[in-house]
Amino acid sequence: MRSSARKNDGLRWLYIYKMETVMNQQSQQAAGRSIDALLAKYSESHLNPVNEVIHFICVPVIVFTLLGLLWVIHPAVALAAVLASMLYYFSLSVPFAIGMLLMSGAMLALLYVLPPGLVLPLSVSVFVIAWIGQFVGHKIEGKKPSFFEDLRFLLIGPLFVLGFLYRRLHIAY
Repeated sequence: MRSSARKNDGLRWLYIYKMETVMNQQSQQAAGRSIDALLAKYSESHLNPVNEVIHFICVPVIVFTLLGLLWVIHPAVALAAVLASMLYYFSLSVPFAIGMLLMSGAMLALLYVLPPGLVLPLSVSVFVIAWIGQFVGHKIEGKKPSFFEDLRFLLIGPLFVLGFLYRRLHIAY
């Protein structure tokens, strides 16, 4: 009886090991590259064409106005935020990171040429309006915003928009 108990224990551990291996392989295959998995998950709550259009407009506006709010604190704070986000973007996809770097650079350049007294009121008012637009889009979609589930989606939103542009231009990411 003891030898059959040992044999069953050995078989049970082998079964558990094989199941863990299979599950790990399946999750790696399902996820593929993490950027693909993140974009797929993000797109689940952005299927309605009206919501997509709202996002294509509002997401870049939110990024710009957020940089504007940070710029008002000090331009170095806005630059630091861009650099920190670039670390994350480069870990996901070099082509996306380059696109975001170009977009962020253009936004920072625009903030540089705007009259300093205009940056704060413009950023606050447009930031609020753009977020209202986002929530209207999600009301139309009938789904809550992705970042309610995972805050990383606040950084994935701009990549969702950029991904649309990349696909149109046949740029691999």
